[in-house]
Amino acid sequence: MSDDQFKTLKAPSQANITEKKSKFLSFAFPTTTVEEAMDFVSRLQKEYFDARHVCWAYMIGADRTTFRANDNGEPSGTAGKPILGQIESFGLTNIVIAVVRYFGGIKLGTSGLITAYREAARQAIENGEIITCHEMADIRFTFPYQAMNDVMKLTKNPEVEITERCFDNTCSMTMTTRRGYADTLRASIEKIDGATLSD
Repeated sequence: MSDDQFKTLKAPSQANITEKKSKFLSFAFPTTTVEEAMDFVSRLQKEYFDARHVCWAYMIGADRTTFRANDNGEPSGTAGKPILGQIESFGLTNIVIAVVRYFGGIKLGTSGLITAYREAARQAIENGEIITCHEMADIRFTFPYQAMNDVMKLTKNPEVEITERCFDNTCSMTMTTRRGYADTLRASIEKIDGATLSD
């Protein structure tokens, strides 16, 4: 995969398993920011306020360097880490997985908890559809009206999509492309007479 390419889930998915009368409800949710991931977790905590634990893990970004796991009161390393482990083993990012546990009265022990949380996370992922995406970059620039033809030639490239445009005496445009192609596109824009890249 190129460095701007990553795998994530197409849409939210869920699963549930039962282990020695404890119920584990797992929810996988595609996301692009830490704030969105944490908002999803807090919504589940409110919805399942009567559950013993809501454990979770997330990973964000094509480079897969932003991640966190939380045991939410379970013994250290028995919940968040196995959930994150499943995100890792499927090679996913831009995803948060939360597992809600209703205690069934029988203690599962450390290895039992690890297995249950891992399995709940795995099933939530497998019940969803894994897709390959690109990390995108927005490129804004201005140009004189006379340069319109040169600018429109750039938009014929299937790598490029116009997301904003304003045609006036001085025209402005925002193009979106995958991050790996952004420098090439910027260089092409800079060659156009009178075009100026915005910050």
